[in-house]
Amino acid sequence: MYLTRLTLDPRSAQARRDLADAYDMHRTLVRAFVADDRSEPRRFLWRLEPGANPWTSPTLLVQSGESGNWDALQSLPGYLQRPAESKVLDLQALIQPQRQYRFRLLANPTVARAGKRYGLTGEAEQLVWLQRQGERHGFEVRSALVSTSDLLNSRKKGNAPIRVQRACFEGLLQVVRADEVCRALVDGIGPAKAFGCGLLSVARL
Repeated sequence: MYLTRLTLDPRSAQARRDLADAYDMHRTLVRAFVADDRSEPRRFLWRLEPGANPWTSPTLLVQSGESGNWDALQSLPGYLQRPAESKVLDLQALIQPQRQYRFRLLANPTVARAGKRYGLTGEAEQLVWLQRQGERHGFEVRSALVSTSDLLNSRKKGNAPIRVQRACFEGLLQVVRADEVCRALVDGIGPAKAFGCGLLSVARL
């Protein structure tokens, strides 16, 4: 699996447009994962890092099963501050049963009611949602906080506005079922992945 760090240049008009709308950001990132305009993009996850300064060094993490063609973004005039930084992650070596890891997850916590999905806005509800995701994906949340929570607004061309409730979770998790955690790292957690949600990042203590 490949993990890439992109540092955008906010002086670029296109970078500012993408930072203002997650749908536009996703469309730009797709360029690194298609051979041509007719190709279906390969699966990838991405996240705008909440700790980065959006006015000086907005930073994106992009995770993919195959290496992206980052020349497609580096060819955009002034879009990146520096070349893309990529590394290979060996999940089988990284994820070990019963080990604890620091984690970060920007997600779209939702609940189904009467056949519709609703975003969870309260911190307590969001943390309960996270616990359920841990049970589903093979890990136990040992401690967690909601570092940010907001409502993302986006609009696909010609369609009605899209609103996505987001929450950024940070804390400690313990691996219970390593294979399922690896799968969650690859596939992401929760909905709205095209809008920058679902990427679970872990690091050894």
